[in-house]
Amino acid sequence: MVSVRTHLWFGNNLAVEAATFYAEHIPGSSVGPVTTAWTEPGNSVAEVVEFTVAGHEVIGLNAGPEFHLNEAFSFYLRVQGQAEVDHYWDLLTADGGEPGPCGWCRDRYGVSWQVVPVELEELSGDYTTEANQRVCRAMLTMGKIDVAALQAAYDGE
Repeated sequence: MVSVRTHLWFGNNLAVEAATFYAEHIPGSSVGPVTTAWTEPGNSVAEVVEFTVAGHEVIGLNAGPEFHLNEAFSFYLRVQGQAEVDHYWDLLTADGGEPGPCGWCRDRYGVSWQVVPVELEELSGDYTTEANQRVCRAMLTMGKIDVAALQAAYDGE
């Protein structure tokens, strides 16, 4: 059977710690088996952790510094309302995480996230109306998404 899972390379040996953090803080997340994989004679071993983030299957690999996580991959964390935006934004940007533009941020493990309230999806629609386009323009000026400001943009305020 064919399946697809996300594979994240952690060059800083934090894959298990990251998986545990997600499992503790994001509903529907868990840590599965941790395996030590032999790479090449004389080289260090790599640690592989299987985990889920909100039901999405992921493999984390502690390997070398050759590759780095970046915004080319991100988790799209769909949340409900400003309280959840604030909660997850604060959680993910704490302790070395970094805020970014338009709802994007990076956690302390180097993984990029988009913290997106369902209200953004609802108010931006298919971007065909002026109200939808105002919402999009408002979102483009934000770091953390502000649901009230999106609603005001939609209403033309």
